[in-house]
Amino acid sequence: MGLKKVEVVAAVIRDKDKIFATQRGYGEFKDGWEFPGGKIESGETPQQALVREIKEELDTEIEVQELIDTVEYDYPTFHLSMHCFWARIKEGNLILKEHEAAKWLTKDTLNTVDWLPADKGLIIKLRKEI
Repeated sequence: MGLKKVEVVAAVIRDKDKIFATQRGYGEFKDGWEFPGGKIESGETPQQALVREIKEELDTEIEVQELIDTVEYDYPTFHLSMHCFWARIKEGNLILKEHEAAKWLTKDTLNTVDWLPADKGLIIKLRKEI
């Protein structure tokens, strides 16, 4: 029997040469750093899910741009399929409602936070693109 599959979306919010990272404030991976997002609900496209999740978590409206990558990662208790999109802020100020902390990171500061395992593979790719 395989691992339970969890399908999520993540926003790599970019402002010129910086990207926005958040620190989890709850759950099994509390304190780990990640890109904001969440689970896709029934009937939603990944892009719709991302707009909804960022509005719920950060009280901000985003424009979802191109897909960067879909990260496949096996955690001990589940398989994560994470669709990662570039995004930009349309309206709002990124107010933390569920996260402990957040930072704008540059190419040179990407490794200054403790990324969750699934996000680490994406960091390598992002370093080439920002």
